[in-house]
Amino acid sequence: MRRNQLLLIGLAVAAVTVLYAFGRITPKVQEHDHAHASGGAMPQGQAAVADFKDLLQKAKERVPAEKLAEITGLENTVVRGDVKSQQITAYMQLYTLWDSLNELPVAAYYLAEAAKLENSGKSLTFAANLFLDHLSHTQDAGVRMWEANNAMELLDKAIALQPNNDTLKIKLGSLLVSNTNEPMKGIAMLRDVAERNPDFLDAQLTLANFSITSGQFDKAIERMETVLKSRPDEPKALFLLAVAYQNKGEKDKAVDLLRQCRKLIKDPSLAAEIDEYIKSIQ
Repeated sequence: MRRNQLLLIGLAVAAVTVLYAFGRITPKVQEHDHAHASGGAMPQGQAAVADFKDLLQKAKERVPAEKLAEITGLENTVVRGDVKSQQITAYMQLYTLWDSLNELPVAAYYLAEAAKLENSGKSLTFAANLFLDHLSHTQDAGVRMWEANNAMELLDKAIALQPNNDTLKIKLGSLLVSNTNEPMKGIAMLRDVAERNPDFLDAQLTLANFSITSGQFDKAIERMETVLKSRPDEPKALFLLAVAYQNKGEKDKAVDLLRQCRKLIKDPSLAAEIDEYIKSIQ
């Protein structure tokens, strides 16, 4: 781990690593305002969004000839299919084929197309999570933006079907903060969930994370100390509290909290990263 990197609750959004698992960001303070918070992704407008046609063409250039013929046949099936079930089946076959070729963005696109036709909360959420998972690994800013946009569209549709699903709202809110020019819309969504359900850990962690990345360390400290009153052994809250104190210059306090967090971590690789982080700030 580089000296200036931090472990973080995130996306992959960010997230987007998968939300609410430890991940990494570079802890640069952007502005002391939630409106400029960045969860590690580029805001809309700073990167040209990738075009699916270009992604598909480049992927096809890497495909063996026999597989390309199979892909073309399935694409024609989608165009000709006059029954929704036929189109869903063709899209799912394209998803499976591209996934087997390790072309994950293209695979995610076809899974999303099938999910939109099926229009169930489960299928839409699954497709959104596939975009979020790959978004957390890609280095191409344009592809990240394209994946974030697709994930937001799918989450929007899923929330319309499941309006009481706060987990989906946390994911969508995080993406709005990190990947669009409407960050306050995302913050409002996150705050709404946190205020209605103060015991919902994911909402509190996400808001504390954005407070840290926007330089509002005292707000993050207050939020995480409140969480720890009822959950004293929550490692993610301890970690974010440590990050907030470290950014305020209170290194001894941060190290103490990180050591408490370290004792609660079962994953050896994650524990080793926390050890490295402790060394980097001592």
